Amino acid sequence: MFLDSFYSQNPTDLTISAEQGSRFAKSVSNDFNPIHDADSKRFCVPGDLLFAIALQRYGLSQEMSFTFSGMVSADTALLFPNAPESHFEILDARDKCYLKVSRIGEPDFNQQMIEQLVRSYVLFSGQNFPYILVPLMAEQNVMINPARPLAIYESMSLNLSRLDLVKPAVALAGRKMIVNGKRGDVELQFRLMDGADEVGYGVKKIILSGLREYQQTAVDEMIADYTSWQAGFLEAAVD
Repeated sequence: MFLDSFYSQNPTDLTISAEQGSRFAKSVSNDFNPIHDADSKRFCVPGDLLFAIALQRYGLSQEMSFTFSGMVSADTALLFPNAPESHFEILDARDKCYLKVSRIGEPDFNQQMIEQLVRSYVLFSGQNFPYILVPLMAEQNVMINPARPLAIYESMSLNLSRLDLVKPAVALAGRKMIVNGKRGDVELQFRLMDGADEVGYGVKKIILSGLREYQQTAVDEMIADYTSWQAGFLEAAVD
């Protein structure tokens, strides 16, 4: 399984180290948010890694929703339930919930298909900044705090007309942002494709906090920092 190197399975729980979470963010999601840097004091496990593990373990159903309720620190002991019902939660040893999952329909466990869907979705999800979020912020004349950028992954949902997918892929369908003071609620709509056929749709929701007036110079600096981190990782990977 392509996800096996991104977590450690223990007898009763599963853990994700800072190195594993950071490597997934950068090498699979192309996500260079500094909160996923292994040496960051604020490190948290990428939400898309939790989504990917859940899909690998529990299969793909025609209707699914994933709601994130907390940031996972490195090496947190996570409890993934055995044979869960249509609604279940990913908890830690203290029963703190990090992910709520709902699903409708019998799951498909075709791991090749699931891997292709996961790779396509997390690549789409991981590149929200700067390609999607910056134009949205510019339209609303707001931006996140450059000194402490915070975008919280709230939820994602998907709805499929069928599960016998051969070449699943994700494509942006629409985007909107509602600003309320220093908070911004972002909704990204996406199409689920199988080759040239549209087979479903989904929505990803993000919360932006600490919003302030848009300043092009500050945004340009954030983009330059982000692209330099990306370039540095790619250079190191080649070496």
